[in-house]
Amino acid sequence: MQVRIIDDLLHPGEAKRAEEVLNACVHCGFCTATCPTYLQAGNELDSPRGRIYLIKEMLETGEASPVTRTHLDRCLTCLSCETTCPSGVEYHKLVSVGRATSEKLAPRGPLQKGLRFILRSLMVTPGLFRGLIAMGRPFAPLLPDALRRVYFPPRAKLNPSAKTIPLAAISSEAGSGRGKVLLVRGCVQPVLRPETDAAFVRILNALGVPVEESTAAQCCGAASFHTSGEDQARSLARKQVDFWWKRLSDEPIRAIVSTASGCGVHLKDYATVLADDPDYCHKAEQIASLIRDPVEILEEAFAEQSLHIPGKARQSDFVFHCPCTLQHGQGLTGRVERLLTKLGFALPAIEDAHLCCGSAGTYSVLQPAMSRDLRAEKLQRLEASSPATILTANIGCQLHLQGGTETPVRHWLEVVADLVEEGSENKSGR
Repeated sequence: MQVRIIDDLLHPGEAKRAEEVLNACVHCGFCTATCPTYLQAGNELDSPRGRIYLIKEMLETGEASPVTRTHLDRCLTCLSCETTCPSGVEYHKLVSVGRATSEKLAPRGPLQKGLRFILRSLMVTPGLFRGLIAMGRPFAPLLPDALRRVYFPPRAKLNPSAKTIPLAAISSEAGSGRGKVLLVRGCVQPVLRPETDAAFVRILNALGVPVEESTAAQCCGAASFHTSGEDQARSLARKQVDFWWKRLSDEPIRAIVSTASGCGVHLKDYATVLADDPDYCHKAEQIASLIRDPVEILEEAFAEQSLHIPGKARQSDFVFHCPCTLQHGQGLTGRVERLLTKLGFALPAIEDAHLCCGSAGTYSVLQPAMSRDLRAEKLQRLEASSPATILTANIGCQLHLQGGTETPVRHWLEVVADLVEEGSENKSGR
């Protein structure tokens, strides 16, 4: 594709990335077969190929309309197209440039700007979000069932041993001398589903892997990056990088982990987020190389241990929803499923498992109609086997799916934590 981006429209680094992506696309159309929004609407402009054409036209003319912005907004950024693309087109790099540029050339109205500002503020201000939830809790019985299931579920009983602990409290043999795991707490999950991080800590404690809560900025910046707040997202990324860079100079770090795959994929992309910042691009690359999903850590940890998993761990009443951010964004398709299978879970195959559930961070708020349609289709497939529990790996998917079903939706780490602790007790008792 011959590309002529007009001068001074983009930062030189952005222009280079956009041109590389545009040149890589051969318009084969394979992406349309796995794009959720195209499959729903049947509109070429709601496919990756159509959006690439829109972005190319915008970058070559310096003009954009609300129509351009609308079709870019409808993109879930699920990255199923990247998994499908035979040419290796890094679509996410182009769509981020396209969205930021359309914001400048076709500014939003006050209402849309205000909504995005409110969403960003809630994400980056944990105290504010926590306070709103606390204020709303007394009124939970008055809410519709769907909202109550999402925001005010029965409070889980957290294991009192589920605490991050300092390295000195663990024996010198623990973790094979590979350093600590730094746990990124995030913004929404500690308030709405604190049992997820607690479960991960319980597993690592049982396996003897030292873990510590990261005290850097608690929001990775993903929500800001996808709601017209790119500058704020970069500021949050710099704060995280500064903190972790200092920690690297103090002691070995085995990995930096978020139990939310949506945060994880954004953290792994810090090298792109800060690519045009000469003071941070190198540091961001180094930090991004340390980001791991929980399944990557647990695969290693289980390989280092010899735990007896009790026979009753064989479960057939679970089904697993693999988030787009795990399978497409991080390229970890099937990894959680294989680990769960080794632990005795019999998981049914899911039809069209590669398609998005419609959560996509703030997408469910900004594009509610499309989001609900995608959720309905996903739940129909997930509940085809009549599971007692739906498991997933991302807080966004967990909340979104729970809003559409009475079947409990849990993070997969919660059920693994129970098995590992029991297996650890059996091992020590033998």
